[in-house]
Amino acid sequence: MSDIALPRVFLVDDHALIRSGIRTELGTQVDLVGEADEVEAAIEMIIERSPDVVLLDVHMPDGGGRAVLEGVITKQPTVKFLALSVSDAAEDVIALIRAGARGYVTKNIEGPELIEAIYRIAAGDAVFSSRLAGFVLDAFASQNGEAELTPPPFDPELDQLTVREREVLRLIARGYAYKEIATELSISIKTVESHVSAVLRKLQLSNRHQLTKWATERRLL
Repeated sequence: MSDIALPRVFLVDDHALIRSGIRTELGTQVDLVGEADEVEAAIEMIIERSPDVVLLDVHMPDGGGRAVLEGVITKQPTVKFLALSVSDAAEDVIALIRAGARGYVTKNIEGPELIEAIYRIAAGDAVFSSRLAGFVLDAFASQNGEAELTPPPFDPELDQLTVREREVLRLIARGYAYKEIATELSISIKTVESHVSAVLRKLQLSNRHQLTKWATERRLL
């Protein structure tokens, strides 16, 4: 990422230890322009500093992450919000996305994946933890416009895969060649092969055909 301008990031979380851990994970890969631990201070500082991306805790006193988002977005609509929460409850996800957040990931995300998510949000993409993406899309695609507030069932096999491994799995299942996957994800073919091997090992499968069948059965395509 050295040839890409560092996104300006603001961190909102009411737990000092969590903020410290996130700072450590982000390192020098982003330009951390500030942080806050309560709603009013967060709103004031975000409007003042106009970061590219706000990493936003969901559950805080005085209205939580949604109050921060709603307090900023009318005055600084270009600021993008990535919710970072311990909760994967459907009502939390839907509320933040409806309020204007561009993404929602859980706090068990690995450091490199969080950094990648920040860059994608800064570039205008929407980013969700893999377990959340399907039901978020279903909720907003429903004909009556009402979100289905039932989260997806826990799948221990799927949950053991990293975000990147799930992306590779989906592309494999869609018929992409290794070279095409490498181009799509901006990684090397060797890295693709490594991810596929890891997925096969974790799912106890033997070949690409079995991977495709496994993904199709779970509607991951």
